[in-house]
Amino acid sequence: MACTSTVHEQPGAQPDRPAGRSPADWLVTTRPFPARAGVRADGRELVLENGLVRRVWRLEPNLACVALDDLRRDTSLLRAVRPEAQLVLDGVTWDVGGLVGQPNHAYLTPDWLDAMTADPRALRYVGHELGRPRERMAWPRVRHHAPDATWPPRGVSVRFDFAAPAPVDDGGPGRSGGAPALAEARELDPAVVVSVHYELYDDVPVMSKWISVRNGSRRPLEIDRFTSEILAVVEHSNHVEYRDIPLPQPDLLHVETDYAFGGFNHLESSRFAVHWVPDPEYQTQVNYRRLNPCLLRVEPTRGPDVLLAPNDVFHSFRAFELVHDGGDRERRGLALRRMYRAVAPWVTENPLILHVVSIDEEVVERAIDQAAACGFEMVSLSFGSGLDMEDDSASNHARFRRLARYAEARGIHLGGYSLLSSRRIQPDGDNCIHPDTGEPGGQTHGFCPALASDWGQDYFRRLDAFYDGTGFLQFTHDGSYPGDVDAAARPPLQRGLDDSRWVQWSIITDFYRRLRERGVYLRVPDYYYLSGANECGMGYREVNWSLPRAQQVIHTRQNIYDGTWEKTPSMGWMFVPLTQYHGGGAAATIEPLDDHREHYGRMLDANLALGVQAVYRGHRLYDSERVRDLVRARVDWFKRHRDILESDLVHGRRADGRDLDWMLHVNPRLDTKGMLVVFNPLDQELTRTLQVNLYYTGLTDLARFHAARGVSIERAIPRDHVVAFEVTVPARGMAWYAID
Repeated sequence: MACTSTVHEQPGAQPDRPAGRSPADWLVTTRPFPARAGVRADGRELVLENGLVRRVWRLEPNLACVALDDLRRDTSLLRAVRPEAQLVLDGVTWDVGGLVGQPNHAYLTPDWLDAMTADPRALRYVGHELGRPRERMAWPRVRHHAPDATWPPRGVSVRFDFAAPAPVDDGGPGRSGGAPALAEARELDPAVVVSVHYELYDDVPVMSKWISVRNGSRRPLEIDRFTSEILAVVEHSNHVEYRDIPLPQPDLLHVETDYAFGGFNHLESSRFAVHWVPDPEYQTQVNYRRLNPCLLRVEPTRGPDVLLAPNDVFHSFRAFELVHDGGDRERRGLALRRMYRAVAPWVTENPLILHVVSIDEEVVERAIDQAAACGFEMVSLSFGSGLDMEDDSASNHARFRRLARYAEARGIHLGGYSLLSSRRIQPDGDNCIHPDTGEPGGQTHGFCPALASDWGQDYFRRLDAFYDGTGFLQFTHDGSYPGDVDAAARPPLQRGLDDSRWVQWSIITDFYRRLRERGVYLRVPDYYYLSGANECGMGYREVNWSLPRAQQVIHTRQNIYDGTWEKTPSMGWMFVPLTQYHGGGAAATIEPLDDHREHYGRMLDANLALGVQAVYRGHRLYDSERVRDLVRARVDWFKRHRDILESDLVHGRRADGRDLDWMLHVNPRLDTKGMLVVFNPLDQELTRTLQVNLYYTGLTDLARFHAARGVSIERAIPRDHVVAFEVTVPARGMAWYAID
């Protein structure tokens, strides 16, 4: 396969530019950082870079990644060459590309690189093609989202193709330690093509990577295992000893994948795919037992064990890699949130939702009317409402199609709830079978339906039919697939234990992508953002919403403060129990709403002023005109300032019930560059001088703080960007200041 050039390839131009610190801070400036790709003038290397990060590959004697650089700090993250990927095909381990012969794996010099050779047993590079990023799934714009959201992401892409090497009669394992194999078994059909794909995006130090296998042979090909990324990264520290205290992993490279489930954060959800492990080839490391976890391997912990038919193509999951430029917690969080906005922009959708605990048509219609009157945008028939999406009768579809049309006529999207995991279904054999016991049970949630079972396939068929038949545009999927394995064979979809996690992940994410492509808003209590979900929990303990009302207000702001270090405000939901949730009785709920107007307003402020939507759970939004006016006023204010309120948060003072707590919204790309929101938990008015760092607003000389009732205050911005600003906040109240 010959190398293919495109209009993005500019030999000798951008890729030959010397490394250096980026001239502007990408988190603050509005200047573009366009991604570019091309072969250097000497034809030996291909480069992807965007002014923030750069990745370089040698093209001969075999393709190998030889540099991963942070251009902002003129720093190399790579210390040694490794294969582009690794595959176990029909029981034989194959390295994909790479070079061998590096004498010391602590660093890489040009002289060493020039002397390195191709491993004759590795798949050989045969060509590449440059292009642009493509959609992973369709994203219909059916509701409000960030004004600068783009899809697919802008940037460049490259596909490297590899084919079988010349046969090697070594009668033994591959260089990287596969199982022993006879010489004839080491031959790979030349019609099998392995491709390694990259995308580098504009304006963010982020790239994605995945592999594909095209089986052009005449027989099935078993893909036992794959490793889609192998990076020998500069270690985080030089701990000499290991005393049962975990050694720190490299912290300047954030990696997560869309093979993610079973967690409210990326560390938990990517545990089955992202692995920092010791590097056995790094013999000169300081750690005496050579246990420093400085080798990145992105691979499923089990399987996929896929049998690839002739002429079929297998695609791995995608890894998303963000290069950090420092250890500051705020800056790292801002970078991660910017990554999510770039690679999964649907997370910027943030509709106001009333969750109704009834399917009585009169109650639902009244809720829809109230939602429209208050400026809410969605009504969801919540858990406990009685909604059964698994009822595929014509009468059930017709009933909820009529309600969906009633809602649509009033500008409201209607949706609902379904439980998948944490339920035991019958027959028992349709639940995941535990490999240690041979019985159902012992799973993440106790029991988990097997998605490849007859019941599981029927479940998704029924849900697809429900959305086709009703036009619902919201879905809350509770107990989504948490990553459990299943020891049963379930033909034709699942062969057994080794492919069970891969098969079930494929089933659930295919379903989410179908809903995403319909324009359905997806609330999923696990980290499925990269597979199409809009929202996960911000992070809270459910029984806390059974506490007395005053405690709930503090918990709300604490949870949002903590959750938004890594989530954008729109990525996490909170909770407002209009009616009783788990317990707590009258002291924990807002009903009757008119009797608790002051608390209702505080809960609305605590969520909306921080750009977060909550589960407003009950039968109605108001029970009197003055409650209606209270809710409407808060919603109107939120919508007037929506773009800045849904922008990033810079953390000020965490709520503790003892003094003012505050946060700062920032977005240098808007006319309103920031909004300061300050809360007073006490029973008396408070005046305080806050030290507000305006750096991430992008303002440099002068800031105007616009308060309620048209009051404006100007402040000069000092060199450290920290402005001393006096605020007065009423008892148990909130104050806000828009900044330009």
